[in-house]
Amino acid sequence: MKSCINGATTMNYPLEEDFRSAAKAGFEGVEIWASKMEKYLQRHSVEDLKEELERYGLKAASLCPCWLVAFGEKREENLRRVSEAAQIAARIGCPTLLVCPDSPPADMPEDEAFRKAGEAARELGNICAEFGIRIAVEPLGMHPFVPGPEQALRIVDEAGTENVGIMMDTFHYYKSGVPLEAIASIPIDKLLIVHVNDCEDLPKEQLKDSHRLYPGLGVIPLEDMLGVIKANGYKGYFSVEIFREEYWRDDPDTISINSKRHLDSVLASLA
Repeated sequence: MKSCINGATTMNYPLEEDFRSAAKAGFEGVEIWASKMEKYLQRHSVEDLKEELERYGLKAASLCPCWLVAFGEKREENLRRVSEAAQIAARIGCPTLLVCPDSPPADMPEDEAFRKAGEAARELGNICAEFGIRIAVEPLGMHPFVPGPEQALRIVDEAGTENVGIMMDTFHYYKSGVPLEAIASIPIDKLLIVHVNDCEDLPKEQLKDSHRLYPGLGVIPLEDMLGVIKANGYKGYFSVEIFREEYWRDDPDTISINSKRHLDSVLASLA
């Protein structure tokens, strides 16, 4: 099991601090937050970014967020942006782009919507394949189109491209009420990364990203959810992604050390 931290968890701090604090806490990987990378590259080169990762002994697990635009007007622009991101990812040894889906018009038939989403995912996959990069479709809590792995995997099937998979976020899966059986049925070769977080005890329809907590401090059945994928052979990154202003007010070292300590505790509890 490989430990990782997402740049959203230390949102108030620049990329350099993300890397430094992640290494100090003992993480093996980092997920690079796209807007932080854009600011970094205004002052530095891609080669500088690669060297910074190497200096701290870190691997880039993913670049996020990117977008799966199947129904919006900015599809061509998104293809260009994803191509640019894939080229950077390839140069720094980052294997995966995380893509968040958009939603179809309310009156579009379901089969047509998934066909169009699959076509869009295929386009992204083909672009990224040129650079040896995978894309992971992210189900979002109570999303009107892709709330869980079943829908994300349907898009993957429609795409029919080897380098298109999905990801798992414990908060989003919990909010969407994804059953353990559905998690257990995810093909492990299509599960590209896992976000680990917890949340407050609120009705699911009231939950927002700001209600996330460090792993093990809330009500999400993390042992069950993560135990299922571990038992099925998942060996990828477990990445802490938390959007909580209370945590963001701490210094980056405190955030990263707390994230690693709580993640380690949860992973140690898995059978």
